[in-house]
Amino acid sequence: MTAAYDSARQVFADWSVDSEAAIARLAEVAISIHCWQGDDVAGFEKRGAAVGGGIQSTGDHPGRARNPGELRADFEFALGNIPGTHRMNLHAMYLDTEAAPDRDEIEYEHFIPWVDWARGLGIGLDFNPTFFGHPKAADNLTLSHPDAGIRDFWIEHGRRTREIAAQIGRALGSAAVNNIWVPDGFKDIPVDRMAARARLEAALDEMCAPPQDAAEMLDAVESKLFGIGVEACTVGSHEFYLGYAIRKGTLLCLDMGHFHPTENIADKLSAVTLSLDEILLHVSRPMRWDSDHVILLDDAILAMGQELVFADLLGKTRIGLDFFDATISRTAAWIIGTRNMQKALLRALLLPRAALQEAEARFDFTARLAMTEEAKDLPFGAVWAEFCARQDVPEGRTLIAEMDRYQSSVADRG
Repeated sequence: MTAAYDSARQVFADWSVDSEAAIARLAEVAISIHCWQGDDVAGFEKRGAAVGGGIQSTGDHPGRARNPGELRADFEFALGNIPGTHRMNLHAMYLDTEAAPDRDEIEYEHFIPWVDWARGLGIGLDFNPTFFGHPKAADNLTLSHPDAGIRDFWIEHGRRTREIAAQIGRALGSAAVNNIWVPDGFKDIPVDRMAARARLEAALDEMCAPPQDAAEMLDAVESKLFGIGVEACTVGSHEFYLGYAIRKGTLLCLDMGHFHPTENIADKLSAVTLSLDEILLHVSRPMRWDSDHVILLDDAILAMGQELVFADLLGKTRIGLDFFDATISRTAAWIIGTRNMQKALLRALLLPRAALQEAEARFDFTARLAMTEEAKDLPFGAVWAEFCARQDVPEGRTLIAEMDRYQSSVADRG
């Protein structure tokens, strides 16, 4: 224990905050870190999939992972610089096989190398069907397509990803969240939204009909406000999926980049969790639209962390990340973004929650405001440094040097 932390611990104690309890609780939070930051959402399909569906990664910084081995090595480096034990979120287009199955032909065996690797690291895996970057998604319609043959193709893909996710969860002893996002929508104003949404609902019902053990696999559905090429109407809107998740008992995924820039996503948490057993978060940083910038320790993330802690939602929220930036070191992006999510949670855990809630309950908004502002000066950094030291990961300039060293080692990838 450093002198700086010992002093900080006493400062927090003076505010009736137990910094040891905060450190212990943060260590229990596993964040699902997305694989697609490491290769610009390219994937490893032998059939040559391409990014689409309103998704765009920009930049040409050297070091992009070109194969599963490089991606795993990069991810291991990132994990080694992130305190705690976390998970990887894997997309279906990241299969590791010499075979070239189409999306409706993928099987568990195509992902066994990922499972063996995760087991060796002692981490869990989450999963996602890939409904974009494919000729049968060229119309920006998949599960809601008016062509029954195209719908059947994507229904089969979704069925297989659910089976694969369940087998992953069984193999690793940790339920895999299988998150369903489709790019379906219209560039210009449609005249029959109802027909498209009815097709989407029916396809989802058919796709999710085969029962899976919740101890092995959990379904989640993810909405979006709009995307490139679907500016006028997104079939799977927030309202559509909120209703679907409540009726069907799935998780609801709230992606911070999938709403209007002026919407406060933290404000939605207590509203939706009154009707849902669990939710999934995709933490991102939109800049004017779903641009998926690396998250900062900014007001939006701090508000998210505080709501998760103050509303007692950590136990019913699966925290995942979703950003991709090809203008900077991809491994550094993982590290910086994940650590910022953890820092936001730690700051929330170190706030005088009971005193703030008591002041609010007695309508003493002056005391609430005063405590909120004075608490901003508390020595959070000393507690974070102690947490990193206990987890044996670097911080500060040592961390920056480590990230620079690794980036130099992979820069020749082009």
